[in-house]
Amino acid sequence: MKIIVSEEIANVCPEFVGAAVEATVHNSPYSEKLWAEIHQLENRLRQELSTESLKELTSIAATRQVYKKCGKDPSRYRPASEQLIRRMLQGKELYQIDTLVDLVNLASIAYGYSIGGFDAAKIVGDTLTLGIGREGEPYEGIGRGVLNIAGLPVYRDQEGGVGTPTSDNERTKISIDTQHLLVLINGYDGNEQRVLENARYIQELLRRYAESDGGTVLTYKRNEK
Repeated sequence: MKIIVSEEIANVCPEFVGAAVEATVHNSPYSEKLWAEIHQLENRLRQELSTESLKELTSIAATRQVYKKCGKDPSRYRPASEQLIRRMLQGKELYQIDTLVDLVNLASIAYGYSIGGFDAAKIVGDTLTLGIGREGEPYEGIGRGVLNIAGLPVYRDQEGGVGTPTSDNERTKISIDTQHLLVLINGYDGNEQRVLENARYIQELLRRYAESDGGTVLTYKRNEK
């Protein structure tokens, strides 16, 4: 999969760096050991963060800043990582979906980056382009219905939008039958080392919980095609 960072994103966030993890996987409805790991992290974060201080995490703060530059209110359209951590801090249970989705959520919570998880077999074409959503652009967020993505960073394939930092698209979502996984980490803070650490953590989770060899990692930034 080729990933292009458009000039419109580079103009609002020239330091952006992303990482893609592609892997052959086996999904399962639930992993008890994975959820033990999620709860362990949950307990630690409840001791370290509040719903206000989490917005100061560099990975989340940078994403919120890009939303503002693109014309979107980050308190109304919260980045997914912020949504997940806020839910934890409020004492609510995370939604349990399936092992692949759950481990992607864990990786997002652990590093604070908004991470998209996709069934790569559902992506149309071999190229994704990261741009900015337009007024009236059709987009169905997972579990959210029609989502107004105008002013949101968005990955597009040949058919249209597949993922934003707020919500991925129903069309390319992970299912229990997913065998070819694509995970995209959005580093709007420009911290390439930490983005790569997050990618390697995902590889480790895939080896432990998804019968995978961890797949491959690709980094991408402006002017790289």
